[in-house]
Amino acid sequence: MIRIEPQPWQEMVAHAKATYPNECCGAMLGSIQEGKKVVRVALPLRNSYEGRQETRYELRPEDLLQADREARSHQMDLVGIYHSHPDCDAYFSETDLKNSCPWYSFVVLSVYQREFDHANSWLPNMDQTAAEKEELIY
Repeated sequence: MIRIEPQPWQEMVAHAKATYPNECCGAMLGSIQEGKKVVRVALPLRNSYEGRQETRYELRPEDLLQADREARSHQMDLVGIYHSHPDCDAYFSETDLKNSCPWYSFVVLSVYQREFDHANSWLPNMDQTAAEKEELIY
């Protein structure tokens, strides 16, 4: 289960709407206790994908490391990654799965015509061959 507090949720949705029609991406910082995750900070990151960003995002490893350092400097955890899917559903694509890390939650925000539609959270398995939907509260 992952719960995103109101302020970071608003920031994530605003980020997804602002980058439309491109995919946005960012890190979610917070706490993890007994399998329950709470997101307290949304940290927008740059989509560094060199191709068409309408259908793909890419994070630079150094940006992810900086997000982890930022979390630790505030006694928090790097809980997961969020990104948007412009004009399509909030599913976990084959590309998302291949580029995932099994210890993070992946929140996908569906944005149609610059308006938030719905979101889902996904937990990839250790082999990065499948991802289960995770309960998402926002």
